[in-house]
Amino acid sequence: MRAVLFNPSARAGRATALLPALRNALPADVALHVPDSAEAALALLHALPRGSRVVAVGGDGTLHRWLPALIERDHELGLVPLGSGNDVARALGLDEAPLAWLSHALNAPAGFIDLGLAIWHDDQGRAHESHFISSLSAGFDAAVARRALDGPARLRGLPRYLWATLRELAALRTWTLDITVDGEHLHSGPALFAASLNTPTFGGGMPATPGARTHDGLLNLLLAGPFTRGGALLMLPRLLHGRHLGHPRIRTQAFEALLILARGALPLAADGEWLGLARSVQVVVRPSALRVVRKG
Repeated sequence: MRAVLFNPSARAGRATALLPALRNALPADVALHVPDSAEAALALLHALPRGSRVVAVGGDGTLHRWLPALIERDHELGLVPLGSGNDVARALGLDEAPLAWLSHALNAPAGFIDLGLAIWHDDQGRAHESHFISSLSAGFDAAVARRALDGPARLRGLPRYLWATLRELAALRTWTLDITVDGEHLHSGPALFAASLNTPTFGGGMPATPGARTHDGLLNLLLAGPFTRGGALLMLPRLLHGRHLGHPRIRTQAFEALLILARGALPLAADGEWLGLARSVQVVVRPSALRVVRKG
């Protein structure tokens, strides 16, 4: 079975302008659903026959919220990119001409990609689990993601992320982290952030880990050590152009399993969606966990 799920909240609600064109472009045998909440979307996904082809019209946040049902029901995912960041679409080779990808998303063969799984404990000791398809952010970049949710509606993608980054720089913080990667101790001390990426970019196109691949059985750590406000501000242009990797306070490493222990409450976000404050985070790769339609 094939079905299209449209997120009316994508692009701060501006995506609904494409609904008439989308309806006109759909084959007669494909149902269009416009759920008005994440809960309604999950219910729809659970009601579809197992292994259905589901075309999601939205962005990274849309995919993140729908992942639990996509995984549990073993659905195939097609994507029509209509988000603010679209880092998953970039990794799949899709540009931001949304309706041009509708037929491809409905009909092209699907292949497997990896996912990340974060198991984290909050400051009350309660355990949580969250899959992610693009990135898990811990520290400064998660605080930026939280701030970006309240950003100006006129901004989307990279400009929105930059706006939130500059606002967060004004109240710059670091977090004391103890990090172990694949059983080997990597870091103890202050850090600006520790991001785990499945895609080469995050934050609406920042080339954070250019070597990352969604289907190699690995995730990629991007660890930024302590920076002053001025140092972080100087680093931002390097990150935007992928020239940050040679910096002495930046480390990257591919991994299968990662453990972060935080002294204090650590901001956490997944696929740009705010999760909460964590005391510890375990991150593992789930190889070939989702079937997705790629370009070509």
